[in-house]
Parts: sequence; C-alpha cells; structure tokens
Amino acid sequence: MSHRRKRKEYLTVKDLQKMLDSCKSHLGQVDEVWPNIYIGNLAVAQNKTALIRLGITHIVNAAHTKQGSIGNQNYYGNDFVYLGIPAEDSTHFDLDQYFGLAADFIHRAIKSPGGKVLVHCIMGMSRSSSLVLAYLMIYQRMSLKQALCCVIQKRAIYPNRNFLALLLDLDLQLMKKRKKRRACAIL
Repeated sequence: MSHRRKRKEYLTVKDLQKMLDSCKSHLGQVDEVWPNIYIGNLAVAQNKTALIRLGITHIVNAAHTKQGSIGNQNYYGNDFVYLGIPAEDSTHFDLDQYFGLAADFIHRAIKSPGGKVLVHCIMGMSRSSSLVLAYLMIYQRMSLKQALCCVIQKRAIYPNRNFLALLLDLDLQLMKKRKKRRACAIL
C-alpha cells in the first residue's frame, strides 16, 4: 500500500506574474483598493485639491527623495500626515525593511477618525502596491495570493520580481507565525 503525501503547493514569482498578467483592471491616477486605502501615482499625490476632494488624510510616498517626487511633511502642511519611504524600484532594493513601518502607518491611518490613506510612488504600480499588499497580509491576515486577488480587482499593479520575492518571503514568515500560534493555543 503506497502512502502518498500531499505536497504543499508554494507560489513562485512566475505564478504571481501570471496572476498579475490576468488583471482586467485599468491603471488610473488613483484607485481605492481596500476601504479607505488608495493607490495612486505621483500626479495625484501632488494635487492637494484632488486629495482633499477624496478625503485623504494620510500619505505614504514610496518614492520619497526620488527625482520629481516632491513630498514631505512641509509640502503637505497640516492637511495631511506624511510618511516618506526612500524606495527604489529595482531588483536589488530591500523593500521588506519598510513592510512593517508602512503597514503600521496605514493601519493607524485608517483607524483614525475619518482616516483615508494614499500610498503612491511614481506610477502607482510597483513600490506602492507592494506596501499595500504587505499591509493586507500583516493586518488583514490575508495570504499573498488573497491580497493580490483583492487589489487587482480594483487596480492594475505590477510589483517587480524582487518585490514579489520579498512578499513571498513575508507570506511564508506570516504563515509560520500563525501555525506556531495555533499550535501554542492548542497546548
């Protein structure tokens, strides 16, 4: 009698890219991808009138200090709470060092009265979407696959291969933590 163990299927970067390629959403200037969480591009981030009209109270600039990416607390004044993340959209940048910081900021933003947060980079496709995916995984307890499916229903995104690999690592870490907590709860 043969005992076949069911092998756990793990996602690969290639699998994630196929999911992203299947996205039917369009890339607008700004889209609400989760209640009170918006992903947008640089043009909308620099349009204070549009931000006020949307009710944005908090801004995460995932391209802080990059050429053409104006933004800091002085620029936005008292109208918005600002977090600048100096990320590069490259295959060598360790964006994961900012996953926790950005997720905490987004969480506090949407928990504040009337809080709405815009997460942006230059195009609103790679850096900003990766930070929002990390938030959904950390605070909404979604798997990476669930978070991706959720966001691509609302906006066309395309995190670079490096960011997808870092998100896969985060997914694995969070899965292990949850299993450990469940095991401890049973004891």
